[in-house]
Amino acid sequence: MKKNLIILFLFVPLYLFSQEETRSGFFMDANYFYGTIVRHNKDIAHLVTDHPQGFILGYNKKTFGSKRWHREYNYPDWGISVVHQNPGNDILGENYGLYGHFNFYFLNRNVVFRIGQGIAYTTNPFDLETNFKNNAYGSDLLSSTYLLLNYNKQRIFKDIGLQAGLALVHYSNGNFRAPNSSTNSITFNVGLQYEFETEETEYITNVTEENITEPIKFNLALRSGINESDYVGLGQHPFLVVSTFLDKRVSYKSKFQIGADVFFSEFLKKQIDYLVASQLDRSLTGDEDYKRVGVFVGHELTLNKLSVVSQFGYYAYYPYDFEGRTYIRAGLKYYLTNQFFGVTTLKSHGAKVEGVEFGIGFRI
Repeated sequence: MKKNLIILFLFVPLYLFSQEETRSGFFMDANYFYGTIVRHNKDIAHLVTDHPQGFILGYNKKTFGSKRWHREYNYPDWGISVVHQNPGNDILGENYGLYGHFNFYFLNRNVVFRIGQGIAYTTNPFDLETNFKNNAYGSDLLSSTYLLLNYNKQRIFKDIGLQAGLALVHYSNGNFRAPNSSTNSITFNVGLQYEFETEETEYITNVTEENITEPIKFNLALRSGINESDYVGLGQHPFLVVSTFLDKRVSYKSKFQIGADVFFSEFLKKQIDYLVASQLDRSLTGDEDYKRVGVFVGHELTLNKLSVVSQFGYYAYYPYDFEGRTYIRAGLKYYLTNQFFGVTTLKSHGAKVEGVEFGIGFRI
């Protein structure tokens, strides 16, 4: 599972680099950040003792319009970045991450929004004997997301530019191993850019775009992974999700979805058995069904063969009360062909992650 996460989130930008023409447009940026860890969960209050700080290093490739998705998204960049964070607490240790990222530009390219997804290594994860207070990170490998919103001014002095703004850095193991309270840091950042090219390349703009729509399509997806109950010691267990849904493409960028999920979550079965045996929840009988059925609506944002998936669901069949009746799913889908796709998504109940899902599917 860990290897699959690394391959998905680091292969995508490398693949895109390999597909892009060898025109100019490479640049680097370095940002220092300082901020605070958000107390999104009362269980991590004892870990918020100081201000996190660190750096973000990025290697970026500009786009100039050779492909339609470049023009549709105002000529974004993609790249690879490295993030180091010192949370200011010895219990949490330090985090080192490697990411694939995209930069999107607004307001005459003076404002840039970056989203990065990757894998992080933490130096001091939870250990029942030596570090039992670290209930934020249950494993040494973490899934990590970071967001940047910066004012961006390129080439202020020759090939050097300046940027400053806000950053959000999230660390979680996707409930792969308990505990997993996770952390979210909101920070201020300031940094420099360095352009490798001495002259600007012109953007391709004189292209007539064809409107793209499609009839309603049927989709079937199978997702799986491993997760663990919040009750430490119950072990890691596989899960399976069967999803069927319809989608309608309304433009080059957008597809809308409606469908249903069936969840087979073995960790819930183990949790129910444990709560009954320990009498921690006397309302349970032990006969509760661990399976759930949800209905959802969703959206798919297309970037060439890659797309960003977001869904909001409601459990229509919900025999055991676990984290509420609504759920959220977000992630990446990659079309291997016009009919077959691979997908990696994060399923959560609000800020509480249930698991990272890896799947395959078809669309006809």
